[in-house]
Amino acid sequence: MKRLLALDVLRGLTVALMIVVNTPGDWDSVYAPLLHVQWHGFTPTDWVFPTFLFVVGNALSFAVPRYAAQGHGAVLRKALKRNTIIFLLGFALFWFPFVTQDASGSWGLIPLAGTRIPGVLQRIALCSLLATFILNFWGSRGAVLYCVLALLGYWGVLLTFGDLTLTGNAPAKFDIWLLGAAHLYHGEGLPFDPEGLLGTLPATVNVIAGYFTGRMLLQQGTGKATLRRMVQAGVLLVLLALCWQLVLPLNKKLWTSSYALLTIGLDLLILALLVYAIEVRGQRGWTYFFEVFGKNTLFIYMLSELAVVVLVRMHVGTVSGYTWLYQQLFQPLAPPQLASLLFAICFMLLCWLVGWRMDQRQWYVKV
Repeated sequence: MKRLLALDVLRGLTVALMIVVNTPGDWDSVYAPLLHVQWHGFTPTDWVFPTFLFVVGNALSFAVPRYAAQGHGAVLRKALKRNTIIFLLGFALFWFPFVTQDASGSWGLIPLAGTRIPGVLQRIALCSLLATFILNFWGSRGAVLYCVLALLGYWGVLLTFGDLTLTGNAPAKFDIWLLGAAHLYHGEGLPFDPEGLLGTLPATVNVIAGYFTGRMLLQQGTGKATLRRMVQAGVLLVLLALCWQLVLPLNKKLWTSSYALLTIGLDLLILALLVYAIEVRGQRGWTYFFEVFGKNTLFIYMLSELAVVVLVRMHVGTVSGYTWLYQQLFQPLAPPQLASLLFAICFMLLCWLVGWRMDQRQWYVKV
């Protein structure tokens, strides 16, 4: 099957933006569009992660037919192996650097008892695994039925077993019951994980939508009729999400059903624009930058996260290496928000250089 460059560019664009929004020089000086909304609402940054799930679904449009041709056993083995590795890599990111030094100077393993279990890679792994099983064993009709039931059912769970507040939401209660408060994110000041387990249900809809979109492009081509369907579906989903948010607010951290529909609709519109520019008009002179990110997506993302951990744990005087670099190299250059953005862009470009060198040597890390 022919790969579409537009899909690779969308994946690379998502990784580039994910690194930029994750690594500002100073979290207190960030342009508003580059911050996640505090609770209800939506910013461009809230579009990034669901789009990553959407492009995971695009990739499944190539993988699932190959799996199906090899039988259900191959699906179980390959999907379980791949997504277990991704899940464990995500868990390892939170456990890294694995060892710590106590007050007496002795070194020992960082206790697993307080290590966060959910996370970005963990959600990607769970959603990809669930979507693969649904598509392989239930087929397209079963996948559509799952999407409808997951979105409506999750809405019902949110309203029946809690409320839509940070302190009273059902996903947090479920994660605390199943995983324990010590294994959750505490950045909100209490145990609540934005990548918690219940949110996997509506987030998987983003993956399945990506699969159907990728399959349509592969089977029906990139002609006007296909692009028209994508735009029509995108506009319809955005309008439906905006209507739904009147009773179920857009909320990334809860991954509300209205939020899932809005991000899928936006992905359809953006991908339609990319397909038109790249596949129809042949405008490919600018695409290589994003192709580099798309060819070693997992490796570059993990590199960016590990580099941050290392820089934060290194100290220059009384500040972390991360803060020192920002203060010495970027803070003097511009006003705070612009300086913080310049740091993030330079950090992203350094990650790109690693990916570029790997591409030049044809080193591609796959799981």
